Amino acid sequence: MDSDDTITEEVCREDDVGDGQLLEVMVAGYPVLLVRNRREFRALGSKCPHYGAPLSKGVLRGERLRCPWHGACFNIRTGDIEEYPALDCISCFKVTVEDGKVFITAKKKDLESSLRVKDTSRRCLLNRNTMLLLGGGVAALVCAETLRQEGFTGRIIMATNEKHVPYDKSKLSKDMNLKAEDVYLRKPEFLQARGIEFWTEKEAASVDFQEQKVHFTDGSSQKYHQLLIATGSHPGFLKVPGADLQNICTLQTPEESSKILELATGKNLVIVGASFIGMEVAAFLSDKAGTISVVEREEFPFQHALGPQVGGVAMKMLQNKGVKFHMKTELCELRGKDGKVTEAVLANGEKLPADVVVVGIGSAPNSAFLKGTSIARDDKGAILVNLHMQTNIPDVFAAGDVVTFPVALLDGDRSSIHHQQVAEAHGHCAALNMLRRGKELHTVPYFWTTLLGKSIRYAGRKGQRGEQRNSIPPAGSGVANTLWLQRSPEAAQALDWLPWLWEGIHGHCCEGQPGATEIPDLLHQVSESMASPCPGNRAQSSLLQLQRSHISWLCTKGSCWVLKQRKPKAGQGRRRE
Repeated sequence: MDSDDTITEEVCREDDVGDGQLLEVMVAGYPVLLVRNRREFRALGSKCPHYGAPLSKGVLRGERLRCPWHGACFNIRTGDIEEYPALDCISCFKVTVEDGKVFITAKKKDLESSLRVKDTSRRCLLNRNTMLLLGGGVAALVCAETLRQEGFTGRIIMATNEKHVPYDKSKLSKDMNLKAEDVYLRKPEFLQARGIEFWTEKEAASVDFQEQKVHFTDGSSQKYHQLLIATGSHPGFLKVPGADLQNICTLQTPEESSKILELATGKNLVIVGASFIGMEVAAFLSDKAGTISVVEREEFPFQHALGPQVGGVAMKMLQNKGVKFHMKTELCELRGKDGKVTEAVLANGEKLPADVVVVGIGSAPNSAFLKGTSIARDDKGAILVNLHMQTNIPDVFAAGDVVTFPVALLDGDRSSIHHQQVAEAHGHCAALNMLRRGKELHTVPYFWTTLLGKSIRYAGRKGQRGEQRNSIPPAGSGVANTLWLQRSPEAAQALDWLPWLWEGIHGHCCEGQPGATEIPDLLHQVSESMASPCPGNRAQSSLLQLQRSHISWLCTKGSCWVLKQRKPKAGQGRRRE
C-alpha cells in the first residue's frame, strides 16, 4: 500500500475471465467487478448504487452494464449512469495485465463505496439566471442535479409542498416501518453543497407566464427565467357516503405510511383497489393486521397493468397469507361510530368490518393551480409536453406524473406514466433542454413491484388499443408481436432488455417446461438480428419460433416474469418500415 493509500493487487489470471464475462474479485478485502469486453478489462464498483444489487449478476451488452434488479445501466468505460432509476455512477479502477496476470489499482477510499457522485459546477453569483423547479420529487431532483452536472452556475430553486427533501416513494407501501429519513434520496446538506435551494411547504397557487412569476399560497412570489413544473399527482378520493369518516387513508407521504401501519396493526383493514399501492400494502400488513379485505371492481389484481395471469398468481400468494379478496364488486358506503369508520358496505351487499380503510384507486395530476392559464392540458389536467419536455409556453417545461407525453414506442401516442424511472428520465431530458441541448426523450418505461419477497418487473408500455409495445417481458401479451416495430432508439433500448429478461427467467423456470431450453438461443438471435442494419427474416423467424414453443408460464420464485404465447394480428408478420 502506497503512502496515498493506493492499492495494487493481483486478482486473477488473464485466461480466468472469458470475453463478455462478469467476475467479482476482491481487492484489499473489498469486492470489485471485473469485466472483460472485446478483450479489454474494466474494473468497476461491484454494487448498484440504487438498492445495492450485485452487478456481477447483471447483463452486459456492448459497453452497457444493466443492473439485475431494477434495470439501471452503467457505461463500463466511465462508470457513468446511462439509465435510471439509480441516481449515482459507479467507481472505476485501473486494470493492468502483466505476464498473463490481472492487476487492479485503486485508492482505499474509492473501494469502500461502489458509488461515485458526478462532479458538478458551483453556484456563481455573477450568473443572474434563475431555474425554478416546482416539485420535490425525483423529476425535479434529477433536473436540478443535471443542471449542475452540465455546468449551469445560476440559481436553482426547488419548491415543494412536502415537508421533506426528495425521498423514495416506492418504499412507502413496501416497507411501512421506515422513518422519513430512511427513504431520503438526498440529504439536505447534499443539495446545499451544490447550491440547490430547497423550499419545503411551499405550494404554488398560480403562475403568471407573461411576467414569468410563480405565486405561492403563503403570499410570496418568485421570478424565473426558466420554469419546470414537476408537481406530481395526488391519490384518487372516494366518492361514497361516509368517505369523510376518520381512519380513511391514502398513501403518499412517510407520515401517511406510518399512520396506516399504526392504525392497521391488529385491526380490521379494508383496502379499496387492487393495483400496486393496494397489493403492496396488503402484502406488508398480511402478518400484522387482524384481517385484510381487498375490494376491486376487476376480476384480478393488476388486471389492466399486468394482465390476469400475473394478477391471478399475485392474488393466490396473498390469499395463502389470509388476505380476503372481494372482486368484481365496488365499495358503495362506509359506516361509522363516533366519527370513525367501522364498516364497509359493498355493492353486492356484503358488509366488511373496517377499523381502517386504505384507498388506492388511481391518481390525478397536481395541476389545479394552472387552471385559467394558457398552458395546454388534457381533459384529466395533465400538462401536454413534447419529446423535449417542453410545454406550449416558451421557457416552461414539465416532467413526471403531472405530464402526458408522446411515447415513441406507441407511435407517438400520448400517455401519462407514473413510474420513478420515467420521472427521472423526464427530469434529465428537461434539464438538458433548459440548457438548449436539443435532447429528445428516448427511454423504455420500466417499473417493479415486490410482494412477499417476490419481484414482478415490467418493461414497455401498453398502447391505447391494449397491445404491448416492446414490452420486455410483455405481461399479459406476447413477445412475438412486439419487436418488429420501426427502427428507433426506443426499439434498440427495448432489445437491450432481452438478455436481461432471460437472466430474470433463468434458474426460476421449472425443468421440462415447453420451449424452456431453446429460449436463450432464440432471444439471442432476435437481439442480434434486430440490432443489425438489416434485420430481415432472421428476426421474424426467431420470433415465430418463440410463438411456436407455446411459452405460457409464470415464474414466481424470486422473480416473476411473464412470457405468454399470442398469435400476431393480420399484417404483423413483417417488420414495419
